[in-house]
Amino acid sequence: METRRLHLLVELSRLGSMRAVAEAQNTTTSTVSQQIAVLAREMGTALIEPHGRRVRLTPAGRRLAEHAVTILAAVEAAYLDLTPGAEPNGTLRVSGFGTAIRSYLLPLVGDLAVSHPRLHVLIREHEPAEALSLLATDEADLALTYDYNLAPAAEDPAVRATPLWTARWGLGVPARTDAGQGTALDIVHRFREHDWIVNSRNTADESVIRTLGSMAGFVPRVTHQADSLNLVQGMITAGLGVGLLPLDTAVLPDVRIVPLTAPDIELRAYAVARRGRLNWPPLALVTDRLTRAARGDGTTTA
Repeated sequence: METRRLHLLVELSRLGSMRAVAEAQNTTTSTVSQQIAVLAREMGTALIEPHGRRVRLTPAGRRLAEHAVTILAAVEAAYLDLTPGAEPNGTLRVSGFGTAIRSYLLPLVGDLAVSHPRLHVLIREHEPAEALSLLATDEADLALTYDYNLAPAAEDPAVRATPLWTARWGLGVPARTDAGQGTALDIVHRFREHDWIVNSRNTADESVIRTLGSMAGFVPRVTHQADSLNLVQGMITAGLGVGLLPLDTAVLPDVRIVPLTAPDIELRAYAVARRGRLNWPPLALVTDRLTRAARGDGTTTA
């Protein structure tokens, strides 16, 4: 049922006549009568009855008017909650990768608990493909994702990605290994006989490795997979292979990271939301805070 018809019923209950309602709503008595009649058909029961030269609400009409007061108040509250500029409150479901959550979202959650105590953030740690899938099925409101300049994510017109930060990556190798000098292609070519370690939950870094290998004239032998960057370093220490690592991450004693240039390897982080929901106050607030935090801190690890 339309809330406008419920509003007319409430006004009829309050003012007592079709004419008074019409004057108050700047419409005609005929329009008020027609809308009340439509509402009665929707409810399947009579809402008004003759009372002398006027009408009055039936018992069902009075009961519906009581419900209508509550319904209209709830609609108004929802409108005030959801309109741009409203005080952010409710639950915001965020799905994202570990670094974005740990370095940016968690500090923000602490601040929001003080500045916006009615806003609650629900966090799930997921790699980009998983986070975007939750976004598509409406199981998340905001996805924190990343891609690489050499492995850009496919564009999706249903979402908008807000850039957050970028991070340079290099090649993690055993500390005792001489990687030599030269471009990224020169360096990766020197490790063409090594095994390569890639992410177990995301294919982006493998795509970067295979792209570099192709440009350098060989097919990388991808063997080991690990989700944790610390575990990747442990595998490198154990002599199991080499793999991509953030340049500014803390390294184990037996690991060093060789910078890769020409081409550079750059991770790009994003805050992704579905179009049509970008003005929802909690989503707009958290996205803005994440963007400002990322720009203020500059480059970070991933």
